Amino acid sequence: MVRGAYVLARVAVLVRVPARWLWWLGVVAAGVGACVPGLTGRRIGVLGGAALFVVAAVVAFLVRRRRYTALAEAAGRAPRAVLLQDRRVTARSWARARRWWLLGAFAVAVASSAAAPAAAGMLLAGVGAGLWAKAVSLGRWERAHDTLLWVRPEHAGRGPAARSVPGYEATGPVAGGAAPGGVPRRRAGVAAAR
Repeated sequence: MVRGAYVLARVAVLVRVPARWLWWLGVVAAGVGACVPGLTGRRIGVLGGAALFVVAAVVAFLVRRRRYTALAEAAGRAPRAVLLQDRRVTARSWARARRWWLLGAFAVAVASSAAAPAAAGMLLAGVGAGLWAKAVSLGRWERAHDTLLWVRPEHAGRGPAARSVPGYEATGPVAGGAAPGGVPRRRAGVAAAR
């Protein structure tokens, strides 16, 4: 490794990965919960879950939005010595570090269906939908500025816009293995040029 080199992970990937996990866990939990009569009944559980979905999606989208924008606008150019983490490695590392939290959230969502069928599952799915919308918004910013945003993973343990994140670093639009917004690139083997 080059002396002074460090690893950078894509900001949009760190938003998109939890979005995908929470969306699918929420959908499965809601599906399982809808099969349980529950104390409130299916109709009330599902209607309450729909309201929770909308609220959770809006909140997840808006939380720290200004901080994301401020960090993006102040991003400095990444030096050539940095190592750009592949999106699959970022996704795997994020999921591995939070696997018990995800399993616990899924178990609670399914168990709570005994009281309000599908409601907690729809809440989880709503958070996932809001984070997905945030990743899409980041992708639009990256395309508009012809820039990809990166962050040091050790600073982003509580999220890519947490207070522990001192700033983002920027590269050109063809660096790394993910396109703007954190989606996989269509062409394999894109050079990590900056």
